[in-house]
Amino acid sequence: MATERKILKKESLGPLFEKMNAAGKRILAPRKTGEQIRFEPVTSANEIAADFVQSTASAKWAVFPAVEEMLSFRSLDKETKLEAKQSKPQPTVVFGIRPCDAAAFKALHAVFATDYKDDLFLDRWEQITLIGMSCTKADDYCFCTSVGGNPGSTVGSDILLTPLANGDFLAEILTEKGQQLVASLDGLFAAGGSDIDKESLLAKVTPKFDAKQMKAKMDAVFNNEKLWTRQSLRCIGCGACAFVCPSCSCFDIQDERYGGKGQRLRCWDSCGFGLFTLHTSGHNPRHTQAQRWRQRLMHKFSYGPEKYELPGCVGCGRCSRACPTDMNILGHLLEIAEEKL
Repeated sequence: MATERKILKKESLGPLFEKMNAAGKRILAPRKTGEQIRFEPVTSANEIAADFVQSTASAKWAVFPAVEEMLSFRSLDKETKLEAKQSKPQPTVVFGIRPCDAAAFKALHAVFATDYKDDLFLDRWEQITLIGMSCTKADDYCFCTSVGGNPGSTVGSDILLTPLANGDFLAEILTEKGQQLVASLDGLFAAGGSDIDKESLLAKVTPKFDAKQMKAKMDAVFNNEKLWTRQSLRCIGCGACAFVCPSCSCFDIQDERYGGKGQRLRCWDSCGFGLFTLHTSGHNPRHTQAQRWRQRLMHKFSYGPEKYELPGCVGCGRCSRACPTDMNILGHLLEIAEEKL
């Protein structure tokens, strides 16, 4: 559908939240607790964190929870009774998500809806509306423009808001979900915005590399053990990078039993963990951290783009901000780009 531009007045932000609450929608937005900013349930616009570049963790748990029950089971005499999860996801609005994170939702959808249709994911996907917020500031960790994005990208969002100097917002209505939400809000979005120079309002993020060239270089250095070993020396395999990443989709399935009943759980996992590829025989095809670091970068910048025609990394920079040993993914990518073949 064609993009429709409107204006959301700053004084309409409070009523916007009131009406969404009244309609029974769960609202997730960035909230600040201590030094961390996370997407959590809110009921008021006053609860939203302000003046930040990026949240500490992404909002991907709204469609892909860190831990979720797939089914439960009970032992009855000599039989085991399975009970599939029946609860219907609550209609949810994710408010204030950055354009890079919105693009990551699209990447997650490609993983969970391409080869196998994952009902747990897709049920949540159908119930979610993304209201993005353009970036008016960036830091040295941001590199969205190197992987096909930009601070005002509309990819993935249903509605994208761009802050204006007077406190109002330029609203771009992008999808049918966005249209339906706007229509339900009784005129809170006003006509206007067609003459606004959106680009002048955005943060400036200079491209650092070309994604297609990076894929070709990744493939070319696959067997360069010295490179991967050198880059992985500081990696302790903690998984922080994967758990804050908006597009990582690795998971493990575990059964937990308590007496005669139990649950089957899907839990976030990481290819950076030593146990991730450990076979029952004891053999591990990726037995060194260098091999696991290579896998992470290859998945994001070669395998994923080749299979889904979407970036496996959206350039949010969270992994570098969260790394306890100061591994900077952008620095490593630039090193790979300069590696002589």
